[in-house]
Amino acid sequence: MTISLQKGQKVSLAKRGGGSLSVVRMGLGWDAVKKRGLFGSRSQSIDLDASALLFDAGRQLVDAVWFRQLRSKDGSVQHTGDNLTGAGEGDDESVIVDLARLSPAVAQIVFTVNSFTGQDFTQIENAFCRLVDETTGEELARYELSGSGTHNAQIMAKVARDGQGGWSMTAIGAIASGRTFQDLLPATAAHL
Repeated sequence: MTISLQKGQKVSLAKRGGGSLSVVRMGLGWDAVKKRGLFGSRSQSIDLDASALLFDAGRQLVDAVWFRQLRSKDGSVQHTGDNLTGAGEGDDESVIVDLARLSPAVAQIVFTVNSFTGQDFTQIENAFCRLVDETTGEELARYELSGSGTHNAQIMAKVARDGQGGWSMTAIGAIASGRTFQDLLPATAAHL
């Protein structure tokens, strides 16, 4: 059963039958708003990028996985590749996290999305992020990326150690501006 998260809501990532998740996938999906013109509507290409930012307990960035670095230094986080248009059904970009292999120094992972080409969110529809148990394919949580506006990025969600050997996910949904994750670091700091 999927939990539909609201902005600021937190959910434990413990398995229903006990134990904790070992591998999760954060999926990002979107569609470009069709442009209306003199000769009808036409689709456009929107290049949204998903990134996973790994922070230690001191809130210092220790690694980042994004379209220019598809794998974390320790190999536990893998970006599945850059989608330049948003075309297709389902997840357009995914980041897979092997929580069991993740360095113990990593306390939280913040997922961001930004428009590399600079279009703002008024030109995007049907945008979502979701967390999936990669071992079963079960969708655990979904967050609709609402708040279309003139921003071109969002701090989507974070997955953090809960102090009891497990993990929790918090929907953030904070609007931001920037074309890469580096541009988003100051806005991300407020949510660590």
